Amino acid sequence: MIQDIIDVFQLFIFSYSSLTMVIYVIMAVLSYKGIMLYRRKNREHYTQNVISSPLSPGISVIAPAYNEGLTIIDNVYALMHLNYPLYEVIIVNDGSTDDTLEKLVEHFELKEVDLPYNEKIKTKAVKRFFRSTNRAYEKLLVIDKENGKGKADASNAGINASKFDYFLCTDVDCILHEDTLSRLMRPILDEKSQSRLKDIQVIPDTGYIHVENNQRRVIAVGAPLRMINSSEVDNGVITRFKPPHKVLPRFQELEYIRAYLLSKMAWSSINCVPNVSGGLGLFDKHIAVKVGGYDPRSFAEDIDMVTRMSVYMIQNNHKYAIRYIPVSLCWTEGPQTFPVFSRQRVRWARGLIQIMLLHRHVLFNFKFKRLGLIVFPYNFLFEFLAPIFEVLGLLFYIYLIVIGAINWENTFTLLAFLYMFSVLVSSIAVLWDQLIERHYRKTSEVIGLCLTAFAEPFIYHPLIVFFSIKGYIQSMFRQKLVWGNMQRKGFASQKSTVKNQA
Repeated sequence: MIQDIIDVFQLFIFSYSSLTMVIYVIMAVLSYKGIMLYRRKNREHYTQNVISSPLSPGISVIAPAYNEGLTIIDNVYALMHLNYPLYEVIIVNDGSTDDTLEKLVEHFELKEVDLPYNEKIKTKAVKRFFRSTNRAYEKLLVIDKENGKGKADASNAGINASKFDYFLCTDVDCILHEDTLSRLMRPILDEKSQSRLKDIQVIPDTGYIHVENNQRRVIAVGAPLRMINSSEVDNGVITRFKPPHKVLPRFQELEYIRAYLLSKMAWSSINCVPNVSGGLGLFDKHIAVKVGGYDPRSFAEDIDMVTRMSVYMIQNNHKYAIRYIPVSLCWTEGPQTFPVFSRQRVRWARGLIQIMLLHRHVLFNFKFKRLGLIVFPYNFLFEFLAPIFEVLGLLFYIYLIVIGAINWENTFTLLAFLYMFSVLVSSIAVLWDQLIERHYRKTSEVIGLCLTAFAEPFIYHPLIVFFSIKGYIQSMFRQKLVWGNMQRKGFASQKSTVKNQA
């Protein structure tokens, strides 16, 4: 009986691993085709058409800020110099305890104003609104509110105050490419244009052209996030891209390139994007408000809102799409210390299990089409269950070693194959990145990033698995999540700024 159990488990692990590799190969092909299609369709003049067009939809850029006094001025300047014809910048001071608000008021010549405020989404109390008396800063709106213990509540306040039909949600300490808004708006405009062409029909006998209003609606658009650690920044503008020097951010850079360019670009090509990152996401405000905006109780508010938006569109029989573009538009500072990194990944793991439980009715449900038959099954089988299977597989192999039942030759062959496959996948992602845009000046920097892939399975991946299991256990025992301090080095100074929204 024990031997039968061993045989079944070995077959299961082999089948699961093989299926995972097949999926990665399919993803690599789909992402390559998606990247090549994007390159053909989005040459420089296409972006310029969006920038120069008076018909480009307005966008509200929403950036919550909590204790960002060290870099707030440079960060706001960066947001106010985006290359787009019609947008506003909404900074939500989420009950900062440092001098964030005072610096904003002084530097941008802000004055308290009365603003019609429709609380479409319930938030913590909004205290005041500020606008600049200097016309050079007329795009800027600053909201002062009570602390909502997280980004979700502050983002919802920004959505309530926004005046345009689309909003871009980002972090105030992120640095955005100057063409971020125009590039993210392209998939929305392209979809509208294609839908209009498809809906034009000639009515027989009369010759009249009939246009049906049944277009597919792009409800969210995302783009890759990258690590800014070790890059050179001057007044909110990156002057020199460099791979992170420190170990943790360097592994995260590789992970982000692989996740965005290989995974999400593949999902985008078949309209199965699982989520749009909270660090950079363009959303249809009407649909976001319909589903109640971000949920402050969620540990993964970005995935949760995108899921609710998708469910809403399906239940109301509306065609929709979620798109990703392969161009890196946002740079953020990744955790550089072990405790901060641990808190981040534990929260992500708890967020994933929360999503699986909260939206379990979607899983394998034919009513939800691709969301229920592709997106959620993949997240369940290859994101949520993957750390559990890895730990069980490790314990199983330890057991085989103890009882002396392991075939060392086959084991080493299998592990070597899996190891080289993981290195190949990461290297392909870096290659895809180079096809899109050469951020790194030196070939040695690209090679160095590829070499990082050789160490990832031994150093970084075990940490990811450990923190995932830790998050699952905390969720199982309903332990309170402590967000803790997020210490950042800052872009304009070597001093640390402490962020605490616990």
